[in-house]
Amino acid sequence: MGVAVTIAVLVAVLSLSVETCWSSSKVGNKPKGDEEEEIGGGGGKGLLRFSSSNGELRILQVADMHYGDGKTTPCLNVLPHQFKGCSDLNTTAFLQRIILAVNPHLIVFTGDNIFGFDATDAATSMSAAFSPAISSNIPWVAVLGNHDQESTLSRQGVMKHIVGMKNTLSQFNPPEVHVIDGFGNYNLEVHGVEGSSFANKSVLNLYFLDSGDYSTVPSIPGYGWIKPSQQLWFQRTSMKLQRAYMNKPEAQKAPAPGLAYFHIPLPEFTSFDSSNFTGIKQEGISSASVNSGFFTTLVEAGDVKAVFTGHDHVNDFCGELTGIHLCYAGGFGYHAYGKAGWARRARVVVATLEKTENGGWGAVKSIKTWKHLDDKHLTVIDDQVLWSKRSAGSRRKKETGRI
Repeated sequence: MGVAVTIAVLVAVLSLSVETCWSSSKVGNKPKGDEEEEIGGGGGKGLLRFSSSNGELRILQVADMHYGDGKTTPCLNVLPHQFKGCSDLNTTAFLQRIILAVNPHLIVFTGDNIFGFDATDAATSMSAAFSPAISSNIPWVAVLGNHDQESTLSRQGVMKHIVGMKNTLSQFNPPEVHVIDGFGNYNLEVHGVEGSSFANKSVLNLYFLDSGDYSTVPSIPGYGWIKPSQQLWFQRTSMKLQRAYMNKPEAQKAPAPGLAYFHIPLPEFTSFDSSNFTGIKQEGISSASVNSGFFTTLVEAGDVKAVFTGHDHVNDFCGELTGIHLCYAGGFGYHAYGKAGWARRARVVVATLEKTENGGWGAVKSIKTWKHLDDKHLTVIDDQVLWSKRSAGSRRKKETGRI
């Protein structure tokens, strides 16, 4: 109880100091020096933009690859007839297949990308794990899990290496912030269609955070959590983006929707049972043993409509709490623990723009999601709508009517 109060007070104190197109002149070529300033801006500060052909943005989430040393690293928890010859190469084969099938505009790796203890060299393992994404020439980003630093690089070193890789939009940390916990806290703006009235506005905001690895407080066991300094950065970034979106030109009445990606689930993931989520829950929620209040921070900010995590490999459910969907992707990697006979999987999110009266593209109309299984047909399951502008508008009208 004392720890929770301390964290809440610290947040308050800090708050007082108050076709999809993408372009970048610096993708993957940021110097990988030892100085933090050299990498603070990220290796690929590019501009994401909605497709002019269908008004969509497709995001592929890959959780928990647990890549080790390639073909010598065996699969875990597969059926007996699948075990022979099964290795990390099954993971990258799945990644290659799913990229070709989904044709995403952005690939998001949500941590435990490599399994440190079985990765002889962290840089080599990361290059192999991310290779299908890199060779696809599709922009990609990554955050850290709790195992990425257990090989030959520290968490700082792992994120520094990722930022320097080809075609990544990952960033080391926000360049405008001098002190922030973790490595790999950043945001990406997705602008409207080129030539539309939203061409110079971010109509979808993506937030990426380092949820830590393990507690560094001796009296608190278990996993890490999103710290007050990170929450303050998120609050300020969200406020700035909301002001820009709700101001002229094309001033909007409500914030642009946002999505948040990180590795370790929030304690609020325990709020669901089979009656109020879509998907499967097959293990406990392995969140931090303290609640740092980040979910409350998200609710108060008002723009984030869904949170996407990994960490618990045989959970893949998605449920709504206080207007925010909390979603697992399900385990992707074959060297990650799983459940024999339960297919590895990946989550897809699609944001779609609304059509304007003159036939052009406007703001985001809806956000939906589904999962693909690694089977013969890459079967689609659990299609659901996460947010729609129409339902959000109806909710606001009802709330206004009660006042």
